Amino acid sequence: MNRRWRIALLGLAGICLTPAIWRVATALPRFGEPSEQYGPAVNRLGPALRHVSNMVSAVNFDFRGIDTLGEEFMLLGAITGAVVLLRGARGEDLTAKAARLPGRQVIGRAESTILICRLFSPATMLFGLYMALHAMVTPGGGFQGGVVIASGLLLTYLGEGYRGWRRLIASPVLAALEGGGALLFALAGLAPMAAGGAFMQNVLPLGTFRDVFSGGLMLVTNAGVGLAVTGGFGMLFLEFLEETRATQSEDTR
Repeated sequence: MNRRWRIALLGLAGICLTPAIWRVATALPRFGEPSEQYGPAVNRLGPALRHVSNMVSAVNFDFRGIDTLGEEFMLLGAITGAVVLLRGARGEDLTAKAARLPGRQVIGRAESTILICRLFSPATMLFGLYMALHAMVTPGGGFQGGVVIASGLLLTYLGEGYRGWRRLIASPVLAALEGGGALLFALAGLAPMAAGGAFMQNVLPLGTFRDVFSGGLMLVTNAGVGLAVTGGFGMLFLEFLEETRATQSEDTR
């Protein structure tokens, strides 16, 4: 099928679907007027039961915390699979020298790039830590903060180069953060059951409403997510960058 027929078919499909799209769009509730009861129930129960003002964190780490635990282990499994596949295909006999394509010129990093990355790398990680710590009072949380912190690790690589980055970033540390964070989340749910309560039932002081350290057990689960996401994404960056390294046989050419 040539390009003209494909465009004609796309247009015909759009014409056929337009009435259905219009019907669905006009049936939606008006903005700011939700018709479901779940959202108002969370807004009513979150501050009273858990002393938190960020209802997204209340949902993620309490009301449906068991779902978040499943999602966390899905991320753990996906990253573990990626690491096993990449290391298995690449091997471990890598040097600190970058692989080079024949005939491709290697361009050094500009001093301005190095300076900007050295300035913004710690600032980015600090902002990620801020997002993770303020999960109970403002938008953010362990997942968002963990991704931002891991992005700061990538800026460290851009500023310091591969050798400097590998001296600062250790694979066992990232693995411990990833696995330890997921384990901490799981234990936060299982520990109340061992004491005769329900899964993830709060057993810690709730703190003061709109305080950074409010939420009780939610603080522990949020910390577990932050550690796991930081270590997981950092491990992914590490494995992807290892793919650019020369092997020992290439280094001796």
